[in-house]
Amino acid sequence: MITTRIGESQGRILEHLKRHGSGTIPEMADSLGLSVETVRTHLKSLGSEGLVKRLGRRPSGPGRPEILYGLTDASQALFPNQEGRLLRDLAAFLEATGQTALVRKFFDEQVERRHAAVQERLEGLGGDDRIEEVARVLSEEGFMADVVTDEAGRKLLRLCHCPMRRLVDVTQAPCRSELRFVREMLGKRLARVSYIPSGDGSCSYAVHGGA
Repeated sequence: MITTRIGESQGRILEHLKRHGSGTIPEMADSLGLSVETVRTHLKSLGSEGLVKRLGRRPSGPGRPEILYGLTDASQALFPNQEGRLLRDLAAFLEATGQTALVRKFFDEQVERRHAAVQERLEGLGGDDRIEEVARVLSEEGFMADVVTDEAGRKLLRLCHCPMRRLVDVTQAPCRSELRFVREMLGKRLARVSYIPSGDGSCSYAVHGGA
């Protein structure tokens, strides 16, 4: 079942493609009780959203072969997913059985991989340009980051969303590794001034001049 706010008919088309793997416009129109034109219009809209793609053509008797449609990888986010809950439960299990060091090692290795992946983007950047690029990197990872100046004139890097919020409820390892990741990308000292798990609207860090 589709788990996002999307039109009913569009949702039915997506579910049809999920169940059957692919489909042509006439097939979907017949199966779903919709007109061919309605299906065509919805597919165009879903395609523009990056949820549906053309897979090729399939012969359908005399005349031009019918276009075959299927779901994109991006569409998978619209369907139920248990990965987040299972990851949270796994982390809680490891913490409860005294394997906190293993959890931290996992996130530390994630930091190493992420840092290596973005090093080239930060090469030669300093000052505000580097901070802004770090914010862009974090936004691409789902943290909705921006850079602001507070009333005291401090430069703050704000992470307005935590894409691992449920995981943070059972282990602080993601927060610890994220702070390390940001510090290594900036090459500067950081001081946390707000924290989402504490009820603040963002995880914000004051950026200091020294390394």
